[in-house]
Amino acid sequence: MKRYVCDVCGYIYDEKTGDPDNKIAAGTVFEKIPNDWLCPICGVSKDQFSPE
Repeated sequence: MKRYVCDVCGYIYDEKTGDPDNKIAAGTVFEKIPNDWLCPICGVSKDQFSPE
């Protein structure tokens, strides 16, 4: 499992834990997150994330 960092605010999306507050289940790989998902901290789109 990988981790991805928001290039704007530094939020880390960890595939192990997902984003349960936004209905992204634990174990969801980053590529499978819906394209309309936004960073829960600053609101930027997935394309503003980089692999850690």
